[in-house]
Amino acid sequence: MTSLIFSLLVLFGCKDDLRNTTPTNTQTSDTVVVDKFYFGADLSYANQILDHGGVYKVSDAVQDPYQIFADKGANLARFRLWYNPAWTKTVYGDQGTQLYNDLLDVEKSIRKSKDQGMDVLLDFHYSDTWADPASQKVPAAWKDISDISVLADSVYDYTYRVLTYLKGKGLMPELVQVGNETNCGMMLSGGNTDFPNLNVCDDNWANMGAAVNSAIRAIRDVEADTKVLLHVADPKNISWWFNGIINTGNVKDFDMIGISYYPIWHTTVSPGNLEETIKGFVKDFKKEVIILETAYPWTTAGDDSYPNLFGSDTPLAGYPYTPAGQKQLMIDITQSLKNAGASGLVYWEPDWITSEMKDLWNTGSSWENNAFFDFDGNANTGFDYMTHEYK
Repeated sequence: MTSLIFSLLVLFGCKDDLRNTTPTNTQTSDTVVVDKFYFGADLSYANQILDHGGVYKVSDAVQDPYQIFADKGANLARFRLWYNPAWTKTVYGDQGTQLYNDLLDVEKSIRKSKDQGMDVLLDFHYSDTWADPASQKVPAAWKDISDISVLADSVYDYTYRVLTYLKGKGLMPELVQVGNETNCGMMLSGGNTDFPNLNVCDDNWANMGAAVNSAIRAIRDVEADTKVLLHVADPKNISWWFNGIINTGNVKDFDMIGISYYPIWHTTVSPGNLEETIKGFVKDFKKEVIILETAYPWTTAGDDSYPNLFGSDTPLAGYPYTPAGQKQLMIDITQSLKNAGASGLVYWEPDWITSEMKDLWNTGSSWENNAFFDFDGNANTGFDYMTHEYK
C-alpha cells in the first residue's frame, strides 16, 4: 500500500480527460504467456514487527512468518525499498538501532523468502519514504538535481548498484518494480525549483519515460531475464496511463502491468466486473497483468489504539467483515484473475499484526483487521484462498 493518508486521495491521482484514452497494442503477438500464477504477500513490515514484539503462530505454536506464508501457499514475497529511510530509526528515539526497508533490511527479507522457496518482487519507491498517488517525494540525496539527464543517470546508477549487490549475494529478485503507484509520476515534490518535472498528469511523459527507461536499462544490464513491472493504483487509471507511458513516454521494455485494487476504495470496477476488466487489459496491451496490492477486513474490531484504515465502510455486498467474508472475496478475485489470463495477485501486508512497531503516525497497526492472523497471532482462514481448488 502506501501512506496512511492515501486512502482519501488515491481516486484523484490523474487527469479526468485522459482516463478514456483507448489503449494501443504494443506487441505483435496475440498471446500473453503466463508461466506462473503468483500467490503473493507484501511482507515489508515482517522484520520490524518481529524486532518489536510481534509473534506469529499456527495453532498456538510460534513460527517464523516467512515459513508460515510459504507453507500456506505463498510463492511470491514483495518488499519495498526506500533510498535512505533514516526516519524508520529516528521514530524510536534513543531506542532506534537500525533502518527498515533499506537495502540491508531488504537483503535480510529476500534471503528469508528464498530460503522458504518463494520468488521475490523488489519494489523500488525511488524515495526515502512512502511513494503513492498522494506522495512521491524526491530522495534527499537527489534534491539538488536540475537536469533530466543527470536524474536519469542517478536512477540508473542506484538501480544498478542495488541489484548488482543483491545478485552478488545470490539474492537477485525474480521481479523488479519501477516506482510505486505512479499515477501522476515519480519524485514530484521535495526537489529544488528546477528539479525535472515527471508529472504525467501535466503531460510530462518524456521526463517520466527517461527516468523509467533508465531504471529498466539498469535492471536488464544486471539480469536480462528479470520481469519488469510498472505500477498504478486503481483499475480505472490503467488504460490512459499505460497508453501514455508507452506511446508518449516511449517506455516499451517492460513485462507486467501492476495494479492496486482495494475494492472498498476503487469502486469503479466491482469484483463482479473484475474479470472482464482484466481480460481487456491483457488483450489491449499484450502484457502480463498482476494485482500488486489488495486487502479486505475480517473484522471491524481493533487490537490496539491505532485507528484502523478499513472497517468503518459498508461491506461489499456478499462479503461481510468476517473471516469467511475475507476468504471468499479473495477466492472470487483470484478466480476472476485466472479466468482473465492474469498472472496473480499480491496481498498487501497480511503480516501487519499489532506490536510495538512504530511508523510515522502511531505505534502498532492500522491494518491488523486485514491481516491473515487473529488477535492472538494465530494464522486464520484468510490464508486458505491460496490453496483453494480453482476452476
